[in-house]
Amino acid sequence: MNPAELAAKRARLAELEAEASRLAAEVDAEAFAHAAGDWARRGYYLTYYATAGFFLGMVAALVSLMFNIIGASLAGKDPLQLIRVYLTFGLGGKSLDPAFDSGLALAMGCVLYIATGMLLGIVFHVILTRYAAHAGLATRLAWASVIATAIWFVNFYLLLSWIQPLLFGGNWITSTNPVYLPWWVALATHLVFGWTMAVIYPWGLFHPYRPQVEEADET
Repeated sequence: MNPAELAAKRARLAELEAEASRLAAEVDAEAFAHAAGDWARRGYYLTYYATAGFFLGMVAALVSLMFNIIGASLAGKDPLQLIRVYLTFGLGGKSLDPAFDSGLALAMGCVLYIATGMLLGIVFHVILTRYAAHAGLATRLAWASVIATAIWFVNFYLLLSWIQPLLFGGNWITSTNPVYLPWWVALATHLVFGWTMAVIYPWGLFHPYRPQVEEADET
């Protein structure tokens, strides 16, 4: 076999190998797309969106907590007044005493506040992905406002208004005394949480992996 024939056969072999690789990639991609299509038709991916909402709720809780800390500081109040009121559900009026300056308790209060936000994040994200999946930011903000207001009303006036007095002998969270936590501050904190969930909503969307098929160069 002369060198020219050998070179031609090698070139042909390289072409066949490239063609085989391309066909194998196409087969894999089509098989994946078929499987993904079957999977996607099974319905709403609740597990993913609940998990994503859990994480996004942490971010939203941090934002709402910072909003409250900055707002309280500008108003000349204790920056952690929200946490102190939050801790009354467990410590009673003790946490509102100016002499109460337990850094560990306040830190734990912040942790519990964020943990509560993570649980609420599941509720927000699941509702948004179910009923505002293809909506714009304005619509998501409207949905988030409704959800936040509903949660604030249910928690404060249908649950805590009687549970806290029953368990701890006092009513500090839903008290009408503005020294503790004015209703509008509590509502604003919920709204900031909800609006943050609406803004960062795209972070928690599910995008199925789709392999890229590279076309072999024809030479």
